Amino acid sequence: MVQQVTKGIKISVETTFEGSFYKNYKIHYAFGYTITIENQSKDSVQLYARHWEILDALNNVETVTGEGVIGKKPVLIPGESHTYTSGCLLTSPFGAMQGYYNMINFTTTKKFQVIIPTFKLSAPFALN
Repeated sequence: MVQQVTKGIKISVETTFEGSFYKNYKIHYAFGYTITIENQSKDSVQLYARHWEILDALNNVETVTGEGVIGKKPVLIPGESHTYTSGCLLTSPFGAMQGYYNMINFTTTKKFQVIIPTFKLSAPFALN
């Protein structure tokens, strides 16, 4: 598990390898990740957008930006957490993801970014 705290918001990430399959004559490797966002601050906050950089071992980089996470814009009161699971496809058995969430603090009305720590994606069969 990878964890990081930014401005009182703790991000925890766990990853899984889901398998491989062929699509358009290319092999793809499927990975899942579960993220828990925990509000350890004294203010209520809302996640309203995300930004991802998905990297694979072949030097391909995919950038994904959008509203919320899996169709939700969770509001977290102090001490509350939100967990969701998502996934990505790579064209190599190794890669990594990193990014940030855009959030707003309801007490100060200020927007801020919460870093999503870099986490590795690796197919177990490809490890030494």
